[in-house]
This record gives sequence, structure tokens and C-alpha cells, in this order.
Amino acid sequence: MGVSKKRTSISKKHIRKNSWKKKGSWAALKAFSLAKSLSTRNSKSFFVRQIKKANLG
Repeated sequence: MGVSKKRTSISKKHIRKNSWKKKGSWAALKAFSLAKSLSTRNSKSFFVRQIKKANLG
């Protein structure tokens, strides 16, 4: 027979939800920072292969 469990308090639920949201916002911040450094070509830890354009003229 199944036994009912105690209900989790609302404050505990909010704490868990906020920590989950914080992880997502931190990952987004890191991704945005990397994209910004790549677009300004200031990246120190991420290497992008440069494509040389042929002179047509």
C-alpha cells in the first residue's frame, strides 16, 4: 500500500527553483561573454581559424 509523503514547504520549493534559475543565468552570462570576446577578437582562450579572402581584382 502506498504511503503519502509530507508536503515540501513553499520556501524550500522557492529556494530550489531560484538555485536552478541562477545556474541558467550564469551559463547564459558566460556564453554571452565568450560571444562578445569573439566578436571583438579579444579572445585569449578560444581560437578561431581565420579565412583569408582571395583578391579578385
